[in-house]
Amino acid sequence: MARQSKFRACPLCEAICGLELQYEDGRLAAIRGDDADPFSRGHICPKGNAILDLENDPDRLRRPMRRENGQWHEISWDEAFAFAGERLAAIQAEHGAAAIGTYLGNPNVHHFGHIAYLPSLLKLIRSPNVFSASSVDQWPHQLVNAQMYGHQFLLPIPDIDQTDYFLMLGANPIASNGSLMTVPDVRTRIKALTARGKLVVIDPRHTETADLASEHHFITPAADVYFLIAFLQALQAHGTPRLAAYSGQLQGFEAAMAAIGAFNVPEVQARTGIPAETITRMASEFYHAERAVAYGRMGVSVQAHGSLCQWLLQLINLYTGNLDKPGGALINDAVLPITGPGTSPGARGRWQSRVRKLPEFAGELPVSALCEEISISGPGQIRALITSAGNPVLSTPDGGALDTALSGLDFMLSIDIYINESTRHADLILPPTSFLTQDHYDSVFNAFAVRRVARLNRPVQERAPEERADWEIINGLGAAFAAASGREWRTLPPPKALIAAGLARGSSGLSIAELEAAEHGIDLGPLRPSLLERLETASGCIEAAPELFMQALAELQSQPLPEIDATSLMLIGRRDIRSNNSWMHNAPRLVKGKPRHQLLMHADDLQSRQLVDGQQVRVRSSTGEIIVDVKACNELMHGVVCLPHGFGHQRAGLQMRRAEAVAGPSYNDLTDIGVLDGPSGNAALNGVPVWVESL
Repeated sequence: MARQSKFRACPLCEAICGLELQYEDGRLAAIRGDDADPFSRGHICPKGNAILDLENDPDRLRRPMRRENGQWHEISWDEAFAFAGERLAAIQAEHGAAAIGTYLGNPNVHHFGHIAYLPSLLKLIRSPNVFSASSVDQWPHQLVNAQMYGHQFLLPIPDIDQTDYFLMLGANPIASNGSLMTVPDVRTRIKALTARGKLVVIDPRHTETADLASEHHFITPAADVYFLIAFLQALQAHGTPRLAAYSGQLQGFEAAMAAIGAFNVPEVQARTGIPAETITRMASEFYHAERAVAYGRMGVSVQAHGSLCQWLLQLINLYTGNLDKPGGALINDAVLPITGPGTSPGARGRWQSRVRKLPEFAGELPVSALCEEISISGPGQIRALITSAGNPVLSTPDGGALDTALSGLDFMLSIDIYINESTRHADLILPPTSFLTQDHYDSVFNAFAVRRVARLNRPVQERAPEERADWEIINGLGAAFAAASGREWRTLPPPKALIAAGLARGSSGLSIAELEAAEHGIDLGPLRPSLLERLETASGCIEAAPELFMQALAELQSQPLPEIDATSLMLIGRRDIRSNNSWMHNAPRLVKGKPRHQLLMHADDLQSRQLVDGQQVRVRSSTGEIIVDVKACNELMHGVVCLPHGFGHQRAGLQMRRAEAVAGPSYNDLTDIGVLDGPSGNAALNGVPVWVESL
């Protein structure tokens, strides 16, 4: 029988590649890249093909599951909603609003039925204890945007298709498909860039992206802040700032440059691993490039000075006149606006966590505080937890301690499709139906794209009668909790109606009908300058010297350099094109082939510790220890070891048969809840001192 092709975008990572889904007799039979998608241009990665595994996974939950006396059994949706509403309402009535905590995992932002509906449920619950994966990922970006430009999502995006010089720190888009830079088909784009200009990668590991770069320089983990200060000092020595475009809309720039210029960067090469003369040369090239952009991602954000690094990167683009300039860093003018009236600009410090008094940001507390807020008794203690599409046991610092804490909750509710390392502790799991059955618009990643694009994703298959969409689950929970607590809940309309309303708020002039008619998406052209007219600061200006960052810079300058134990190594993470955080190791297409869980270690570091390639080793940190296979790898700088995130499936009570057979420990059994980026509260997961030794 002939196959029928249907089209929509992949929601599994930030690249939102267009997919051609081929059906036979109503059954999904094959997936290819959508050649007609004007943005992704037929690109597809292994995760896109693994949707076949996800759709047919026998371990995937389809109906509500309740755990009683350690055993799971199915219940009806009506019974599930009533049970959840009554338990949550009773706990909050006895212990107060803060007794209910919420953790939102990364996939929430990839699904309109989550991201557009969960805020109403959180508002109904009225708890200050909201946590998400953002504070182990991207808070430094959001905080810098909020402080400098007035909104957390006024995010300058590298104009990769038009730049001539791209300075990239701690990012590996060949493996990640881009991050806070929606950039499908990135390999082709990088090759075009290096043919006309230059890509310089700064990273402790010679990554897949470094393989394509014009230059790669090793840098000591978590020393990026010193590199960036030295780079800005070299710019100051080389030429005057190019600020004409920002005239009348720039405040604090001179103060910021004076503080940076006065900073004594101690022994630049010894601190960063990069000679001062090399930094001077790169700064000169950047300054003289007609179109240049500086960008840093995970390796820069998830460290103790993540916010300072992101601020300094913005100042590099600003100093050279490349902020809000074609070929530099530009804000996407999204069809479905996520900035402006009615959106959350990103306030900070309106409340604090109970135990450590960590400040809130953008309505959330740092997830590094979640474990203690559950396990330390007292008024305001979390006694019930809602998780939505998240696996914090593997995704957040000191996962072993959080694993123990979850087992002590009075009640746990999870919106999830698997019984995994975290949801195994739940009393109730509510699984959403396939994304292929739902209307969807990527409200965030279209807004972070390297071109102005739009794509409405229509249902391409029917759901089973007993299944519920994510937005229906949230509506059901809201109604049940409101009924049990005597509050009012206003049922939200289906996604298509909310998407249409969002389009009406924007300035593109596109209608929902036009998006429906464009099954491959719409390309509205390259990014264009818009930041200055969209600033949301109180002054209406770019705030180049926010007090928060000036203070952090002064504190950094006053701190003595930490003493380093010569026997330790610095641990960094890595991403593989076949991995998607912690939740797709149950897909055969993604776990077949060579193992990818090993600790990478330079051959000289192995030899000096009398270790050999392939043996099992013990890795210790200040928090915990793991046992892992070690692999000799000269793509790392000396003194650095590298481990992937998202493994650690060997725990009792899982129902993910394929994942349980995947070897590898959890990176976050080694990370420390006490080590944070000060201004934002983001977890510092990179540059962790560890000791590697024989068993």
